[in-house]
Amino acid sequence: MSANPLAALSEAGVSIWLDDLSRERLNSGNLAGLIADHHVVGVTTNPTIFAAALAKGESYDEQVRQLVARGADTDAAVREITTSDVRHACDLFRSLYESTGGVDGRVSIEVDPRLANDTEATIAEALDLAKAVDRPNLLVKIPATVEGLPAVTKVLAEGISVNVTLIFSVERYRHVMEAFLAGLEQAKANGHDLRGIHSVASFFVSRVDTEIDKRLDALDTPRAKELRGRAAIANARLAYAAFQETFRGERWDALAAEGARAQRPLWASTGVKDPAYSDTRYVDELVVADTVNTMPEKTLHAVADHGRITGDTVTGRAAQAQQVFDGLTEIGIDLDDVFIVLETEGVDKFEKSWAELLDTVTGQLNQAKD
Repeated sequence: MSANPLAALSEAGVSIWLDDLSRERLNSGNLAGLIADHHVVGVTTNPTIFAAALAKGESYDEQVRQLVARGADTDAAVREITTSDVRHACDLFRSLYESTGGVDGRVSIEVDPRLANDTEATIAEALDLAKAVDRPNLLVKIPATVEGLPAVTKVLAEGISVNVTLIFSVERYRHVMEAFLAGLEQAKANGHDLRGIHSVASFFVSRVDTEIDKRLDALDTPRAKELRGRAAIANARLAYAAFQETFRGERWDALAAEGARAQRPLWASTGVKDPAYSDTRYVDELVVADTVNTMPEKTLHAVADHGRITGDTVTGRAAQAQQVFDGLTEIGIDLDDVFIVLETEGVDKFEKSWAELLDTVTGQLNQAKD
């Protein structure tokens, strides 16, 4: 295994994607440098990332002036600005996309989070985004809400690649994989080439520890302290076991025979929020083939500097992970409530970021008119 932690991670079968995108990152050559020197083979975005990008710097000024001249309103401006960045990033990754047979070189863009509980509106938005970006290496992000799941199936059935996001529980993850399989089956019936349809399932990691640790701290018992910081990694390892279980057998074999690729787990929210923990723990402890780890740049550099990549740290650990969850249940942690809270907060956070994005663009449009 390579002495370079990022190279070792890649060699272990983990695709390294950057959880960030901005016009400045694209224009400065920063993203191209991360591709060349840090084994970055994809990018994920979300409303929070775009809100932060638009709020600083002058990289968008010229496009904003052009939008004002055309009389674009705020929603149209946000659509054009974000899809422009994603299209540019898709072009930057195009050679990687082609050399990996479409597995990597992917860039994600998320549907308007205000539509998270509206199936038909999510479908329409996803189709519109795919048309607006018009690049084969795009992934449209759809949240794994109850209403989002049928949208995932329908969008895949139209031949569009999907990143299913905001997954917190293994139970919901199983529903996501079912939606994926149904989508591929419908895509096949619709005459689409399954070789061109790809998907990842974004399973959130650090936020699980944040919520459960808060509840463990409130209990303040020796057993609660012992379980602190163990839930997120255990949850992800159980998710991977579910992935291995799902993508085998007659149903999957029939799709694979048509060229379908399994929907890879993507470890999201891998930046460490508790300073008591190693800043690379959600990378070091989730090394396993056929996965993606999307990292903020700070985590990427931390892994490059002192990550401990020692091989597969996931396979065969499901029973051990289940013991952690059994222990949490035994001391009274309501796991169903944990996952409801996390999903609700996740949607709310993205809605607030979207509102900030709209406010920022409105301000820039008004300023450009003066």
